[in-house]
Amino acid sequence: MANERLRGAIIESGLTLEQVAERLGVSAKTVERWINEPKRQPYRRFKYAAASLLQCEMSFLWPEERTSAEVTEAGNAELIKLYPHRSVVPNRLWPQLYAGATRQFDVLVYSGFWLTEDAAFHQVVKEKSSAGVPVRFMLGDPDSAAVATRGADEGIGAAMASKIRNALVNYAPLFRLPGVEFRIHSTTLYNSIYRADDEMLANGHLYGVGAYMAPVLHIQRIPGGELFDAYAESVERVWETARPISSPTDLGGSSA
Repeated sequence: MANERLRGAIIESGLTLEQVAERLGVSAKTVERWINEPKRQPYRRFKYAAASLLQCEMSFLWPEERTSAEVTEAGNAELIKLYPHRSVVPNRLWPQLYAGATRQFDVLVYSGFWLTEDAAFHQVVKEKSSAGVPVRFMLGDPDSAAVATRGADEGIGAAMASKIRNALVNYAPLFRLPGVEFRIHSTTLYNSIYRADDEMLANGHLYGVGAYMAPVLHIQRIPGGELFDAYAESVERVWETARPISSPTDLGGSSA
């Protein structure tokens, strides 16, 4: 896997590969290899120099340089608050979270039905659509084996698939909004994830327990942290494999 942190830091710096290479005293091809062939590690002096040039922690660009204590410390800093159950998370927190989104607005769930009935949340979606913020909804494929298994695990059986269909119906007005996309997925979902830019709520799933009774982590991205990025990367993997739908009833062709 490519070193996307290094690539992203270079892009964010506004420098070209050639400019980075020149300032570090190496060739542009060497910098390319650092990005695309991460097993070919730079000498430590180049790591320090690159981190200084790009104004990043060396351990952010090359996580293997970090000690377990540093990883733990960064993880603790990423955690804003731990809620023992989703049911005790203040209702206002969800629309407040998304109200701050300027570039990333993601909802990854099986149904997330309770959120579909939140008028404040619907209003935030409309406002972000008008502001040009891309909004991505990922709901479970109601005909998939993963959803059937989750329904059985929670003891509600086919009601899980019904909740997804009902959620999509509640979201019907949002399908027409510019920049709002819906996809359905058939992944085994270990967490429902609600992301707004560099902040998110991650609702864990526990066997035999409804998500409303499972813990929620309120976390933020910080330089050198790994927790936020781990959740964010899982969202991207689901998005890439999920199937776009254009209406609440556009579920044909899904597989069990």
